[in-house]
Amino acid sequence: MMAQRNFMSVSFAALSQNEAFARVAVASFISQLDITMDELEEIKTVISEAVTNAIIHGYDENPEGVVHISVQIDEGTIDIVVEDKGKGIEDVEQAMQPLYTTKPELERSGMGFTIMENFMDSLEVATSVGKGTTVRLTKRLSFAKALQN
Repeated sequence: MMAQRNFMSVSFAALSQNEAFARVAVASFISQLDITMDELEEIKTVISEAVTNAIIHGYDENPEGVVHISVQIDEGTIDIVVEDKGKGIEDVEQAMQPLYTTKPELERSGMGFTIMENFMDSLEVATSVGKGTTVRLTKRLSFAKALQN
């Protein structure tokens, strides 16, 4: 049975403790699908990375900031958008390099975008300095791929 089109969105304060909430909210929503535990864990990890980037880098941990997540399910494809209206990324190509971090004092690994790229089928980053960043992540689930074959 193919999943029908469905969507959800949620917004929350840019507080690090809300990263866990974001993971659970997205995981709860997508668990209606015939999803493997590995796929679920990968998506939860990607949500953590994207939300943490928005909070730490986009807003410099300013709780006045708002992180917005929207998720759309369409025929076994999950489309996730994580948005912030923070400071934006000056050099996206540099920011996406493995081990690059602007916050070494926080012991950030600089692997967020690399993890997102490895766990998802596509990753798009749209950013404007002083206006914010939008990260779009797409994943085709294994059950949907199997149905195509």
